[in-house]
Amino acid sequence: MTMSDKLYIGIDVGGTKTAIVISAKPPEVLGRTEFATLPAKGPERALGLIKQGIRGLLAAQGADASTIERMGVSCGGPLDRIEGVIQSPPNLPTWDNVPIKAILEQEFGARCQVENDANAGAVAEHRFGAGRGTNDMVFLTMGTGLGAGIITEGRLYHGTNDLAGEVGHIRLTRTGPVGHNKAGSAEGWASGGGMAQLAAQAVATARKKKQKTSLSELLKSGTGLTARDVGMAARKGDLVAIGIIESTGARLGEVLAILVDLLNPERIVVGGLAMRLGDLLLDPARAVLKREALALSAASCKIVPAELDERIGDVAALCVAAGF
Repeated sequence: MTMSDKLYIGIDVGGTKTAIVISAKPPEVLGRTEFATLPAKGPERALGLIKQGIRGLLAAQGADASTIERMGVSCGGPLDRIEGVIQSPPNLPTWDNVPIKAILEQEFGARCQVENDANAGAVAEHRFGAGRGTNDMVFLTMGTGLGAGIITEGRLYHGTNDLAGEVGHIRLTRTGPVGHNKAGSAEGWASGGGMAQLAAQAVATARKKKQKTSLSELLKSGTGLTARDVGMAARKGDLVAIGIIESTGARLGEVLAILVDLLNPERIVVGGLAMRLGDLLLDPARAVLKREALALSAASCKIVPAELDERIGDVAALCVAAGF
């Protein structure tokens, strides 16, 4: 880079890890650092490490704060996007009204934008991933939780108070796995957290039926089952694990049908679990979508995994910084 280059800083704040990236031309990354967020320790520690990480990335480029064009923070909601305040997201329960925009602007003297991570992911996939060339698309996070970012007529849709896309809160059944603090919600049925709950139930049922599953041994370890465990077991041919993924896929299909009937998108891009599990998850979802949604709407909508893979958080944060 030259001394005249302006730099963009992207910060992806998650419940597990926080990543910081620097770029002269988003989405290209010049440098990257990450650390464990450890939300139980409160926001002050993480904020200090974010400041430290930004300074380190600038120094590695032979630059200082005066070269920052803009900073962008991608974080799970709820948050106040305009004021840049993080408001106790489920994965960051101790981050109660943290004015991250003001904190970073005061520290570095550069503008900072804050955006919901599902919305930021939608923009990233629309500009640089599986949503390229579409006017109307939906991006589903499908990680530990389930959220959506909506692109309509080529633009991100925020809603009246920036809460558009909270698809995880939709109730699919009166009872069931808990997500979004609601039993039977879409997030409960069709997310990594929901899959973990289903896995624990499935192992208990398998034990009663004396059905073999490698998940039983993992559960005995006392660490609890994760969606990652289920995916690994399924790849080894574990029938219980395959059944859990197919069941999750079918519930995802119900969510897709709602989105297709409501929004009539030309593409739904699914991140998180879909990137790792592929058609094992998406084929059951597509089958339910075809059965449940309006035929013309379903036929015009493709369901695809996100293309940006594990880079999506970095690219999404840089999209926020660049104002895409």
